[in-house]
Amino acid sequence: MLERAALLGSWQLWAGLSALFAAITSLLAKLGVEGISSNLATFLRTVVVLVLLAGVVLVGGDLRPWPELPRRSLIFLLFSGLATGVSWLCWFRALQLGPVSRVAPIDKLSVVLVAVLGVTLLGESLDPRQWIGVALMGVGAILLALR
Repeated sequence: MLERAALLGSWQLWAGLSALFAAITSLLAKLGVEGISSNLATFLRTVVVLVLLAGVVLVGGDLRPWPELPRRSLIFLLFSGLATGVSWLCWFRALQLGPVSRVAPIDKLSVVLVAVLGVTLLGESLDPRQWIGVALMGVGAILLALR
């Protein structure tokens, strides 16, 4: 039982599942954006996400009154939500215009950007081996996106 609990508490498991579902999301979004505007597609997906997460929060008992939430968290989540919305609008438009096999790698350059920003803005650190990995991810994404 301890091993299962450790696995469920592992960031690596959840990051892997995130990658898996992001890949599935990409394929389904590419199919779903055909025949409708990319903005409407983004809106519809957002409604589905909102309903799903509302259910998870309610069932999990995580709902708290706004005044109890840390103001700093609310501010950063507000801006994160705005950035997510803009990202999704751009993502759906890119999917509408290009092949998912070339759009997704460019989108995943966010991994390179977040590594640089995490070090620069959050004071995180990467060793030389990790920087090589970041560089290889960047080069790989560009190679996949090129014709």
